[in-house]
Amino acid sequence: MSEQKKELALYTTIKFKIIELIKSGKYKVNDQLPTESEFCEEYNVSRTTVRLALQQLELEGYLKRIQGKGTFVSMAKIQTPLTQKIRSFAQQMQGRNSKSEVIELEVIPANQTIASILEIEEKDPVIKLVRLRYADKEPIQYHTSYIPWKVAPGLSIEDCQNSLFEVLRTKYEINISRGIESIEPILSDEVVSNYLNIPVNSPSFLSESTTYDDKDSVIEYAQIITRGDRTKFVVEQSYNE
Repeated sequence: MSEQKKELALYTTIKFKIIELIKSGKYKVNDQLPTESEFCEEYNVSRTTVRLALQQLELEGYLKRIQGKGTFVSMAKIQTPLTQKIRSFAQQMQGRNSKSEVIELEVIPANQTIASILEIEEKDPVIKLVRLRYADKEPIQYHTSYIPWKVAPGLSIEDCQNSLFEVLRTKYEINISRGIESIEPILSDEVVSNYLNIPVNSPSFLSESTTYDDKDSVIEYAQIITRGDRTKFVVEQSYNE
């Protein structure tokens, strides 16, 4: 085995040993981990191997490294179920203390791309809503919605601080029928990183969703950027022969 492959195998082994210790409860949330030197001595590996393992664990959200203080165990990732049922942000957070902060709410002319998605004419008025979503006081999602103005005229900041879909249903009497969503990995840009309090180019998820009413008209197109270090998507499957 080449030295490079040997080092890769070693750091992967160390990484999973630390994950086991976190899951077993030996290392609890906010516990400080041993130093790199102490890990080197315990596992009889090089500092490079330990550093690679810790860096990977930090990227995956298991650890947080604080300059001048050390390495600490992060909170468990938020498990977000992928289901066929449209769920609010609060439901996705599964009991965590959630809230939304409105960053931007304005009416803009639809560009060609947005007009095509919303099935309206180019330059038709569109509500652009940007929100920062929190779980347990920590920023988790950067959420941008585009809504045809004719769907929700007079939409206010107060309306948007809780469930948008609930406001559309109750205030505007819209029957939400279905949605189509795609999810892909991305790296966070400077703007999103600043709002989510993560380094630029952090692993993140981009969700794009299009939501329809019972007349099959598009009522919202959304782009949602979610922190990769704090989120894990879960799919429940059934097997039928």
